[in-house]
Amino acid sequence: MTLGRKCDGYDSTFPRLRCFDFFKLHSWAGGLTVFADGRNQVCPSEAVNAYYAAALLGLAYGDVHLVAAASTIMSLEIHASKMWWQVKEDNVMYPKDFTAKNRLVGVLWSTERDSCLWFGDKEWKECRLGQQLLPLIPVSEVFFSDVKFVKQLVKWTLPALKRDCVKDGWKGFVYALESVYDKYEALQKIRGLHEFDDGNSLSNLLWWVHSRD
Repeated sequence: MTLGRKCDGYDSTFPRLRCFDFFKLHSWAGGLTVFADGRNQVCPSEAVNAYYAAALLGLAYGDVHLVAAASTIMSLEIHASKMWWQVKEDNVMYPKDFTAKNRLVGVLWSTERDSCLWFGDKEWKECRLGQQLLPLIPVSEVFFSDVKFVKQLVKWTLPALKRDCVKDGWKGFVYALESVYDKYEALQKIRGLHEFDDGNSLSNLLWWVHSRD
């Protein structure tokens, strides 16, 4: 993996950075498609996880080029996530009516942004939050380093957990972010969970909560 044009073993048959867009600074899940609104991306956190893993692989093998390239792309993905997906209360990039109703973008398209997800309604706010956080890993704290925004996001999401049939797996991600500013309240809620998402686990969630300041 390299950011340069040539390297040993480079195969020009494949894109150098697969679906990463150097103009938008994030990856596209759909690539080049026939959707009317162009390419799309839902979960920048999954792309961050991929490049985080690549950087760790580079460290394990002593490949400084892989570490540098993966770390750079990971940092750009995080920057893009904060810019395009995270909608702060004082956001001025999106229309006022959208900002008033949303703390997160659901699906980001080449030409528009949706509140909904592919599999869920815009009111499924716990899913929208989880899609931006999973899998819960050490670098996730960089994703959500703005505690003020985290408070806004959790406050926006918590009422959605009162709906019928909200799965515990999604609740776990909400409580993970709540623990950023209220560890003990979040821990009490986590103790009441009976299942965890594939991008999380009880031991992983407890590690996260107890490693918050």
